[in-house]
Amino acid sequence: MEIGQQFPLTIKRLGINGEGVGYFKRQVVFVPGALPEEEIVAEVTKVSPRFSEAKVVKIRKRSKERIEPPCPIFSECGGCQLQHMEYQATLREKRDIVKQAFERHTKIGVDQLQLLPTIGMENPWDYRNKSQLQVAKRGENVLAGLYASNSHKLIDLSECKVQHQATNKVTQVVKQILADLNISIYNERKHKGVVRTIVTRVGFATGQVQVVLVTKDDTLPKKEAIVEEIQKRLPEVTSIIQNVNGQKTSIIFGEKTVHLAGEETIEEKLGDLSFELSARAFFQLNPTQTVKLYNMVKKAAQLSGKEKVVDAYCGVGTIGLWLAKEAAEVRGMDVIEASIEDARKNAKNHGYHHVIYEVGKAEEWLPRWKKEGWKPDVVVVDPPRTGCDDKLLQTIIEVKPKRMVYVSCNPSTLAKDVDRLSKKGYKVKSIQPVDMFPWTAQVESVTELVWK
Repeated sequence: MEIGQQFPLTIKRLGINGEGVGYFKRQVVFVPGALPEEEIVAEVTKVSPRFSEAKVVKIRKRSKERIEPPCPIFSECGGCQLQHMEYQATLREKRDIVKQAFERHTKIGVDQLQLLPTIGMENPWDYRNKSQLQVAKRGENVLAGLYASNSHKLIDLSECKVQHQATNKVTQVVKQILADLNISIYNERKHKGVVRTIVTRVGFATGQVQVVLVTKDDTLPKKEAIVEEIQKRLPEVTSIIQNVNGQKTSIIFGEKTVHLAGEETIEEKLGDLSFELSARAFFQLNPTQTVKLYNMVKKAAQLSGKEKVVDAYCGVGTIGLWLAKEAAEVRGMDVIEASIEDARKNAKNHGYHHVIYEVGKAEEWLPRWKKEGWKPDVVVVDPPRTGCDDKLLQTIIEVKPKRMVYVSCNPSTLAKDVDRLSKKGYKVKSIQPVDMFPWTAQVESVTELVWK
């Protein structure tokens, strides 16, 4: 197979990144934008020993589930990989992506798994409560957007259809303020300039909006004027923050955060619970689906009021507090100190005295607690895309909680971790996919594991 070679290809399924997957002479071919059951003419764009990548030259047989993407920059942006597919079909494919991961990475028979249909949204638009947009200067204009796939070309996101409308509006106005005041804008190639990123977060339930300007240096020129203009033009903004990140990196936030005006946090509510969110605190990006996700966690935890629960990777304490009413005790931990401070405040605000939060890693705290004679009945993990830390998995295997609930945002690392746990005495009872990010290839899931 060579770059530029063209051939007919039938698409069999979707891959983990939302690309069409077909087979040519027994080799896997990934084709972005192609849908299952389509017959296309593909052109090779990249050749690797184990697979090739290609683009669609022509669609000979079109999928009945193909639709016109409503976003005008769908093909440029690359943020929503599945906007050209009927929504119900994307839910079916997301379940299949989880299934494929277990077929590929585990010895567990997929027919033995209780893999449930994906829980979707009634209205799969305007759902994201946070935007993190890189800024750049083009002429007199300030752009705010994302880099196009595999490039350093910034795509200006003037009106993102999956963002809450408040974040869209606030970002556009802040962008204009930076242009009006002629504020220095960061140049990624030269590593010069000041403002790198505009971060906005909205509380769905409260309407409060936080603006964070991520800068390369401590000094923010015309700081008072920027704050004054934001407060004048955007009365809905209740928190204005500066974060300093001087590193050459794609990571958004640096270690230093400066409170500029308004409150230091914004408030969000999930069900009966309210949460104070600081600038760097992790919080689920889709509050509507988060309630459904956490209800699935509660269902999988099967609490009776007597259990000791560990909430690993606890963030601001959302999952632990969701379970607190039905638990005898909840202990959580996170490596980000600001998140733990928020978690402690959130627990105190709700009057929970049987909830403890500590700074650090679960693999450090669990053995310490075990030595003190405290052992959890249920461990809930909600790790990053890289999956659980090896030491944490080993610690869980040693501590042997009766039940484990694994909240995952990456089916591949979930399957690998579950495979390891299943070899050491844990059995998968159910897997519930949840569509936290409609129109993208991402799929979250809640897996219930029990000690055999």
